[in-house]
Amino acid sequence: MRPTLSHRLSMGAVLCIATLGIPWFLRAQNDAEKIYKTNCVLCHSVDGSGNSPSGKALGAQDLRSEVVQKKTDAELAEAIARGKGKMPAFGKKLKPEDISKLVAYIRALPKGK
Repeated sequence: MRPTLSHRLSMGAVLCIATLGIPWFLRAQNDAEKIYKTNCVLCHSVDGSGNSPSGKALGAQDLRSEVVQKKTDAELAEAIARGKGKMPAFGKKLKPEDISKLVAYIRALPKGK
């Protein structure tokens, strides 16, 4: 049985709606993941543990740890923007909204432990 034109149009409409209907937070999560992978993975590892060779050499914090997770969003954002210890400042490289996305991404890391 060959699909009719109306059937094809219906399927096209469903695909279009499904694509456009992806929740914005999933797209934001993907943005945050890209920002994290570009700027943070070298030291903090993909999982946030800090167990990369660079992270071990520099003493990078485990972003999933209770110590980090207890910090306020403002404290985390300030550490990202201004740097802390051996961590460089990213305030001139990243927009404030990107830093906010990173903070949210860091908050989600323990769930992936």
